Amino acid sequence: MAVPQNKAELLTAIDTTYAKLAKELASIPEDRASEQTLDGHMQNTQMSVRDLVAYLIGWNELVLKWHARQRDGLVVDFPETGFKWNQLGQLAQKFYADYADLTLPELLQRFADAKAGIVALIESHDDVELYGAPWYEKYTMGRMIQFNTSSPYSNALARLRKWKKAQGLR
Repeated sequence: MAVPQNKAELLTAIDTTYAKLAKELASIPEDRASEQTLDGHMQNTQMSVRDLVAYLIGWNELVLKWHARQRDGLVVDFPETGFKWNQLGQLAQKFYADYADLTLPELLQRFADAKAGIVALIESHDDVELYGAPWYEKYTMGRMIQFNTSSPYSNALARLRKWKKAQGLR
């Protein structure tokens, strides 16, 4: 899918990739969701399907946090307080831990809620606000949202399909 260049394309990219991913996630047997057999976000690590969903929730909720802090006139720590951009593997580990106590259905609901929050955020802005000027360093608001929604959704979908095939779950 091409990189979104406007609000409509961004919403379509998010909705399309999320729908495909949600369908795949819904087909995972809950008793297999905690198996540490999926390639992890750090080199030479393994994660579970639950971890994968936690990672997506973490980034979606982080986007919402960035915007809420900015709206409230507060400093935004990118990517997250206590983490630098070269520590994304450690941030992924934090996300896994943050949501470790949730069941798979609870994780999937939280993911759906986070995605809905992102859509509402996008809908509250126009094309100029989303793509008309840099929002963080050289990146527009729309591009930063896409980096943390539809792009990782596509990556997760590919990982999940590969894992399901290897596990005989197709």
